[in-house]
Amino acid sequence: MIRIIKTLTIVAAIALSTLAAGAESGLPEALTEVTKECVGCHAEANPGMYQQWGASKHYGANVGCYECHAANKADIDILRDGIHDDYGIATIVSPLDCARCHAQESKEFLNSHHSKAGRIMGSLDNMLAEVVEGNNGMVTPMFPAGISAAAVNGCWQCHGSEIRVDPETGKLDAATWPNTGIGRVNPDGSEGSCTACHSRHSFSVALARRPENCGKCHLGPDHPQYEVYQESKHGIAYNASQDKMNLDSSKWIVGEDYTAAPTCATCHMSATKTQAISHNIGLRIKWNNRPPISKLSHETDRKWNLSSASITADTRREKMIDVCLSCHQQTFVDNFFIQYEALIDLYEDKYAKPGLKLYAAATDVLKTDPTYAKFNHPIDFTWFELWHHEGRRARHAASMMAPDYTHWHGTYDLAKNWLSHYIPEIKEIIHKYEGRENSKEQVEALKATLEEVQNSDGWKWSINKEDPAVKEAREKRQAEFKERYK
Repeated sequence: MIRIIKTLTIVAAIALSTLAAGAESGLPEALTEVTKECVGCHAEANPGMYQQWGASKHYGANVGCYECHAANKADIDILRDGIHDDYGIATIVSPLDCARCHAQESKEFLNSHHSKAGRIMGSLDNMLAEVVEGNNGMVTPMFPAGISAAAVNGCWQCHGSEIRVDPETGKLDAATWPNTGIGRVNPDGSEGSCTACHSRHSFSVALARRPENCGKCHLGPDHPQYEVYQESKHGIAYNASQDKMNLDSSKWIVGEDYTAAPTCATCHMSATKTQAISHNIGLRIKWNNRPPISKLSHETDRKWNLSSASITADTRREKMIDVCLSCHQQTFVDNFFIQYEALIDLYEDKYAKPGLKLYAAATDVLKTDPTYAKFNHPIDFTWFELWHHEGRRARHAASMMAPDYTHWHGTYDLAKNWLSHYIPEIKEIIHKYEGRENSKEQVEALKATLEEVQNSDGWKWSINKEDPAVKEAREKRQAEFKERYK
């Protein structure tokens, strides 16, 4: 048990002396007495945590418990447990706390999409977790009416929760903590969680650079970047050459400190010979492939009121090309981006744009039924998975040179589910509602949209209206193939 032997005045004096030392040298000259008291208890009570910290660069720099967890007495989340009361301690360390030493990194992160990931609350994804999948069965002091455990244990653990604190006790509500979601909304009002990538209490730079670290969130049917990376030539090279990656080096410049393979961090944020490291991971990405139709990244930044909106998507592309040129030559890089953007165009022209038109028209029909509710019809799930799962997979996989994911998990699934589910469901809606007086106008609009889509260049083959010359050329190639492999 910690013995509280310091008065508030002494604690304040120690904090001020620590800040003074930091102002002169940037780091404490020695572990503060307050941190030593913390260690005196936690080394025994939490040996794993203590050992992790002891192996960290923080320990070597005399940055201890108090330097990170120190809080103002007025903070709502200050610990009031009868043990830490006189110290001014908060459990959560926010990006603003990290900014005491890591000002530039914190500024970059706070201006990134990562730190804004918690803004999905109220989105279609979260509506699925809270209503369609879940219920209000998880009741806590700060959610007396209940909240969905599906959202708490799923969405919020990657995107971040809005931390709620009991104002009477200072306790963190169980629905919102523990949570290291990268867009967590903290009690101090800041957005983001540095420990999403820099796991406490070792804060290992090697761990943060490993692709597995990103795989906590960037995997699965809707954004399988980790699986895509593992299949790519980059991932294969990394797995074969981890001992050559120099992952724990303070200076980590691609093409200089390592050449064996890139990781996620290499391409999206780490240093090159001409670029500094940046904790804004969107500054090398031209296309935001998250929405049904891809958007230029600076347009999304503008929508979110981020200062990086001033950096155009083409400029970001040039920054990524600079990374690529650390290992590849110019023609290779130029042609890769032509291939990648051709896949985006294919997805949008054949699936996204006509799919959105069909879904809007079908929804207009369904809404003529007074019992209509979103995600209460097969077509809601079919269209959602077409763009949210298969469409993203195809685009993400093409962006990272993973052919199997691009094709079999991407464009093949798009075509299969379009023809075997989406179009039949459109026809079923027409059949079900066309005899209803209050649906006539909407049904006719849906029928016209379906006819337009099926007669488009991408789909007219499916109603036996393919250009004869195109069909003849394809059949000739097929015949030559069969002859070759008799």
